[in-house]
Amino acid sequence: MAAAEWWFYHIEQGSVDAAIAPLIEKCLERKWRVLVVGHEDTVQRLDRALWTWRDESFVPHGRTRTDAAKHPVLLSTEPVPENGAKVAVLLDGADADPEQFERIMVVFDGGDETARAKARQQYKTALDGKIGARYFQQERGGWKEFKRPGVDNPDPA
Repeated sequence: MAAAEWWFYHIEQGSVDAAIAPLIEKCLERKWRVLVVGHEDTVQRLDRALWTWRDESFVPHGRTRTDAAKHPVLLSTEPVPENGAKVAVLLDGADADPEQFERIMVVFDGGDETARAKARQQYKTALDGKIGARYFQQERGGWKEFKRPGVDNPDPA
């Protein structure tokens, strides 16, 4: 498998939690299995939030301590695609082996300097390795992709 394409999502308003469910839903619409990686407290919070994020729907998911392979969305503290995920969603400055995924989505809060610095480093690594990288910044009602003239994308942050 070729190295993953990296997509960066810079949260400016609201919470990372609120931004995650719609991104995961888009992946599920495309029949992509997803691995969400973050700190234990983040994973626990998302585990609760994904069941109730909208009144009319929920995001089907599970944790690694259960039967991981059956879950289309797996929440974990480790970047191991036990559910066969081709998409990794990285939170809290997490990292993953790009050889294991087709797409890596780094979602970070612009106010979290540690996560922001990690996203910068990941973005630079992707560009230096000539790997596809796209940068999206949150706007009211959605996402806006940013590109620099003559360059695929700007530095995230």
